[in-house]
Amino acid sequence: MANDGLWQQVLGLDGLQTARRAKCRYLSDSQSYVITLLNREYTVELPEKKVSGAGFTEELSILTYLINSKDLPVANKLKTAQQLPDGQFFFRGPHKLITEKLEEAFGQFPERLYDVMDKFGAERREFGDASIELYVLPRVPLTIVIWRGDEEFAARASVLFDETATEQMPLDALWASANMAIKTLVKDVTG
Repeated sequence: MANDGLWQQVLGLDGLQTARRAKCRYLSDSQSYVITLLNREYTVELPEKKVSGAGFTEELSILTYLINSKDLPVANKLKTAQQLPDGQFFFRGPHKLITEKLEEAFGQFPERLYDVMDKFGAERREFGDASIELYVLPRVPLTIVIWRGDEEFAARASVLFDETATEQMPLDALWASANMAIKTLVKDVTG
């Protein structure tokens, strides 16, 4: 099991306290958490060490979040990945966010971003030519911003984090979660 170390940590947590911190539900009778990831509910089944319907990245994101989340409100102060603590060192090279996928999918038609809002429980924001805020996990919002490409300038895309993001998850899990969100958005709009 690839995430065995994470499972051991999750199994040692107090269910009700963790649910309060992570803003999810704990079902004591079945020893499971019900948590929302990208507007879809997943069940974390503790006795089976299984997250129903989750692939590797979804499981990694959910388990890491359950371990690290804090009962803090979002600050509503946006930061680029590089502006997060230690982000300027982490988010480059192999840990670069895959914003080029957003540019390819939405760069010529940024308004297509609004076509996927409802599916992800996202809200419209007023940045760039199109932008939305969606929650990867209950305390981890992402703001996706698209600037239209034209003859003079290439399309651009940005992913912005709430300044509390690193309180909720370490940088590697934020990177994995943000890239998962990007892939999911792009797949939804391109088929």
